[in-house]
Amino acid sequence: MTMKTNVGGLDRLLRILAGLALIALAATGTVGAWGWLGVIPLLTGLVRLCPLYTLLGIRSGRH
Repeated sequence: MTMKTNVGGLDRLLRILAGLALIALAATGTVGAWGWLGVIPLLTGLVRLCPLYTLLGIRSGRH
């Protein structure tokens, strides 16, 4: 069984950049511990699969 990706190009790039930015801000103490939640968009961008999109039936970009 293979999982179909549901996160496309621009969405993927924005998730990765936002995730990295939040993690960097948390690591430097600029924002609180909530900044570590940046791991979520980073991972969903890297694996191109968003569980919430799956539940809502959303797909971004071309697949």
